[in-house]
Amino acid sequence: PKMDIEISVTITAPDGTAHTDKIGAFSKGFDSAGDIGLSIEEGKVVLLGIQQKVVAAQCEAFCIKRARCTCCDRKLRGKGWRQIRYRTVFGDIAIESPRLYSCQCHNGSAKTFSPLNQLLPDHVAPELLWLETKWASLVSFGVTSDLLKDVLPIDVKLNPDTIRRHLGRVATRMEAELADERYSFIETSAHQRAELPNPEGQITVGIDGGYVRSRDPGQSYFEVTVGKSIPTDRPSRYLGLVQSHDDKPKRRLHEVLKDQGWQENQPVTFMTDGGDTVINMARYMAPTSEHILDWFHITMRITVMQQYVKGLAHHNEEDAEKLARLLRQIKGFLWNGNLHDGHAAIEDLVIDLEDVERDYASIKALRKAALEFATYITNNALMIPNYAERRRYGERVSTGFVESTVNTVVGKRFGKRQQMRWSKRGAHLMLQTRARVLDGTLRTKFEQWHPALKSSSEIGMAA
Repeated sequence: PKMDIEISVTITAPDGTAHTDKIGAFSKGFDSAGDIGLSIEEGKVVLLGIQQKVVAAQCEAFCIKRARCTCCDRKLRGKGWRQIRYRTVFGDIAIESPRLYSCQCHNGSAKTFSPLNQLLPDHVAPELLWLETKWASLVSFGVTSDLLKDVLPIDVKLNPDTIRRHLGRVATRMEAELADERYSFIETSAHQRAELPNPEGQITVGIDGGYVRSRDPGQSYFEVTVGKSIPTDRPSRYLGLVQSHDDKPKRRLHEVLKDQGWQENQPVTFMTDGGDTVINMARYMAPTSEHILDWFHITMRITVMQQYVKGLAHHNEEDAEKLARLLRQIKGFLWNGNLHDGHAAIEDLVIDLEDVERDYASIKALRKAALEFATYITNNALMIPNYAERRRYGERVSTGFVESTVNTVVGKRFGKRQQMRWSKRGAHLMLQTRARVLDGTLRTKFEQWHPALKSSSEIGMAA
């Protein structure tokens, strides 16, 4: 036995007239779980049918409204019709688009115009752009195309290249809204900052770098910069850019802080790996800021030397034990912010390595690592605090959260296991949308561009 199901939609026009149209009819059984409810394909038919009726009615009402002159209310003459395709979340819709002659009272205006070109300039629904951008920022363009076709009545002609272009369009629009770069973003005097209300709490910003496969000839990889801003009482925000392509890195960081409600009397801690690129990006950003060398990058270099020393122990156990003891001392001095004794211990390490036997195959690498470490600590001495004291007070001492950010923002979308290679511009644009998807602000940006999307999301939450 089966039951017949008919689905119709009734649309009431602005003049009060109502039209009921049949959307689809199904014959469904009820003896097994597979028969219960609409199937995916049946649901696609229903959604596409409803969307066609709704879009056609809305566009017709808009054209009727624009068919009269806004100044003299004279009815405009028509030149003809053509069909346009409007891509929506629930399928591609064919719409009859009229072309009208402009009224004679509009001197200097175009002789003819299309009302629907004004209403739908991109011929793509904003919510479809949002959906494509969101998924393409998380997984590959091909997977995004397949996913949308699986669950929605999307046109089968949708391909990865189209999605890539749409994502680039969204990211380019966000880039165009970014104000000009500045050398310093400190705008108030000390007296003015004293008059500001008490800030919500400290903000910690971690900045680090990763590498992406390059498609440019002669270059295997290029560096990208990512960061994470963590306020005390507000959601975190991500940051991503390609330094060798971006000409507004400081402005980009400033906008992230501003979106989190930062004010100039609010302390900001910048944690970096000590590289000039990331330090310059955060310099002159906030008047009440401190710059700290990430403890992770110090221990990472010490760990590398410790591994070499373990290999040396197979050749000369006495020298290896002496060097291992020096490395432990160096780590302890730096952890407690004792730069004086730390520098002395590093100098002893470099000198002692000159006397170590040369039969060890990795001795040159160990000496080079020690010299580079000495230079690294010297260049970043002003950024080395008392890490032990910071830890006792519950303050961050490492950008381990940024290391995970590099993996989250870069590794899982630009991963080395993927065959796709990137241009600097393409990677930079992808980082802009991916950062917003990960911190949940992409939808907010679309709602700024299209306020009607905000009301639809509120309806969804209420439901």
